[in-house]
Amino acid sequence: MNRQIGRIGEEAVCAYLQERGHSILERNWRTGHLEVDIISLYKDGIHFTEVKTRVAPLSADPMENISPAKQRNISRAAVRYMSQLRKTPGQGTMVQDAEISLDVASVVLDGGKTTIEYMAGAYVPMHV
Repeated sequence: MNRQIGRIGEEAVCAYLQERGHSILERNWRTGHLEVDIISLYKDGIHFTEVKTRVAPLSADPMENISPAKQRNISRAAVRYMSQLRKTPGQGTMVQDAEISLDVASVVLDGGKTTIEYMAGAYVPMHV
């Protein structure tokens, strides 16, 4: 059930990002034990987005569920992704040298209504 709710939220956020000009590069990208829900390319750089989906009524804002440890893991995954991208022949310099943004998307499902709150640059890594 939770996995299905998570997929619904990720689908909604992908559509939201694409409507705003993002190109989806990866979904549920993994390296070792690290995972990023959505990696997208936008004119200002590459966005690494953690999606938190909840069903109303809420006991807490989904954004509050991104712990400092989770933030560190997403930061580490972003570094690994960029490192692998730089090692991949044929990738354009624009993508390899792009700025990165660590983002959070909150999705609330309330009956037939889906509400998305998207925070680009939601946090800055302290340690990677």
